[in-house]
Amino acid sequence: MNVAVAKTGKGRAVSDLFTSAEGRLPGSSGVTAVRREAFETYERLGLPHRRIEEWKYTDLRALVGEVLPLAAAPDAAALKRAAEAVKAHAISGARKLVLVDGAFVADLSDVKALAAEAGFRTLRETLDKDAGLLKTATVDAMIALNAAMATDGVVLSIADGAQLSAPIQIIHIATAASASAFSRSKVTIGKGARATIVETFVAAGAAAYQINDAVLVSVGDGADVAHIRLMDDAPDAVNVSSQFVTIGANVKYNFFNMTTGAAVSRLQGFITLAGEGSELSANGVNLLQKTEHGDTTLVVDHAVPNCVSREVFRAVIDDRAHSVFQGRIIVRPDAQKTDGKMMTRALLLSDEAEADNKPELEIFADDVSCGHGATAGALDDSLLFYLKARGLPEKQAQALLIQAFVGEAIEQIADDGLREHVIGIAERWLERRQ
Repeated sequence: MNVAVAKTGKGRAVSDLFTSAEGRLPGSSGVTAVRREAFETYERLGLPHRRIEEWKYTDLRALVGEVLPLAAAPDAAALKRAAEAVKAHAISGARKLVLVDGAFVADLSDVKALAAEAGFRTLRETLDKDAGLLKTATVDAMIALNAAMATDGVVLSIADGAQLSAPIQIIHIATAASASAFSRSKVTIGKGARATIVETFVAAGAAAYQINDAVLVSVGDGADVAHIRLMDDAPDAVNVSSQFVTIGANVKYNFFNMTTGAAVSRLQGFITLAGEGSELSANGVNLLQKTEHGDTTLVVDHAVPNCVSREVFRAVIDDRAHSVFQGRIIVRPDAQKTDGKMMTRALLLSDEAEADNKPELEIFADDVSCGHGATAGALDDSLLFYLKARGLPEKQAQALLIQAFVGEAIEQIADDGLREHVIGIAERWLERRQ
């Protein structure tokens, strides 16, 4: 029996988007063939919806009204706004790599300063020779769409034993209103290296835009890596980001994600512990208000024995916002002596706020120590009364309790400067709420 896939208006819009953008996308004829194959995968799957278990709580067919046209190359006015955004959001001392509307901008980046410590190319340059960066093992509609449409990104290579003197900050800036940007990056960290990677998503005068980003991270044996992601998009933006991390043996990998913006956001992470003796710390905070929808979906795959993973996630939800956390720990048959723990907590600041927490364990080994937990509740009235009785206004008292609530996740950031930077973002969110 022949089955034809019916296309909705949204489906036609995406198809038209790919057709019109195909000539602008980088890569050789071999890359073009990979893109077309990826787009065919997307067409077969369509926009994710609630009948797909992994997207049960984030129905893009309902939440995203249309697929926006690909953003044009940034002009002089856009670059000027982007430069101002870099000044506002750059981390002191960090080596900056700036993408504006999905295109790398060398004039706003610290390419020369970075060259002494890490190898660097753009995705556009890399795709001239190799289509490998567009391929992933995971079949997901938004990842396939990213492979089909990725225009640029950064390709970093940190040598064995390198000890980076400063963080590398990849800054994604949106300047085009009602447009979409697709980027894909790769970070390779050598054996015994020590590095800090920060990804920042911000807007510079843009509104109602869409981001689809993917990053592939490979960590060599004995490395020590901090990976921090800060998403502070415009209130009416859509941001869907995917990350794939493969961790070698005896690695310390500390991941942190904070979401404080966007009408719809989703971070989906796939982390594989592929070498023995490694330690993973994955932490995150969602700060949501109004009608914002923030989704963190994380899969931690213990593929080998003797690894440790710890996950701590917090959500603060006000007004009619909706926070989603889906965490899955997989322990493979040979992954004996696995120690995996996961805890997510949601703080509801209004009666209409919503939190969906779904922790999962899939254990196929018998000598393991694994556990998970999830809670949701309101601020403690007795603690509020205690603070108000000592002269604090209600909003200020709430702010202190909220800071303490999210502090457990933020405190996992080892670098003092970065931790203070993240605390500052949380404080600005609290100020906006007040």
